Amino acid sequence: MQTVLSKSATKAFVGRSAAPVRPSVAARAAAPETVGMSGLDYCKTLPGISAPFPDMFDPAGFATGAKVSEIRRWRESELVHGRVAMLAALGFIVGEQLEDFPAFLNADGHVTGPAIYQFQQVEARGAIFWEPLILAIGLCESYRVGLGWSAPVGNGFNTVKDASEYELGNLGFDPLGLGPKDDPAAWKEMQTKELNNGRLAMIAIAAFTVEELVSHQEIFEHPGAAL
Repeated sequence: MQTVLSKSATKAFVGRSAAPVRPSVAARAAAPETVGMSGLDYCKTLPGISAPFPDMFDPAGFATGAKVSEIRRWRESELVHGRVAMLAALGFIVGEQLEDFPAFLNADGHVTGPAIYQFQQVEARGAIFWEPLILAIGLCESYRVGLGWSAPVGNGFNTVKDASEYELGNLGFDPLGLGPKDDPAAWKEMQTKELNNGRLAMIAIAAFTVEELVSHQEIFEHPGAAL
């Protein structure tokens, strides 16, 4: 009985997965054949390798000895964290520069000061902050997991789908049509640019946070104080 219920639950989970996004012509052309390939060799076929590290930057040797499935999971994580960091870094700067903008008005005045303390000010005035944020994140992550991750049973646990089923990071979101879908070289170059900007943003947002925790000042107050 338990086995029947387990199989039924698994089928229900798979049935609720997000509709697949068909890879573009450029993506299919750029996708390598991974059968029999080592994780390190597969890693070298992916976007994100650029000067001044033309042979890949991996000083800790994580890719050495890794499986292709592990490399795919790590790259998916890098893409997601890079995108979140780019939004966060932009949000830090915009939020601190637009404190007097009407959208930042609340019942008791303005949301002011360093960005790391602004959400506490929203909560202190009785506004709802975490609930809608967690709901939005949950909806986005549910879609992403349903689209790109294998059902969490057997060998599929904590595993991104194969390259034939899912192109890493491709969620089908390109409202401006900027992706060069018919040019494999241009497609890979754009993916590399996204990765490099995401890597820079991850370093930047960590630096922003530490700086504001230490100084209790906004990011652009430091250049003014130095002058």
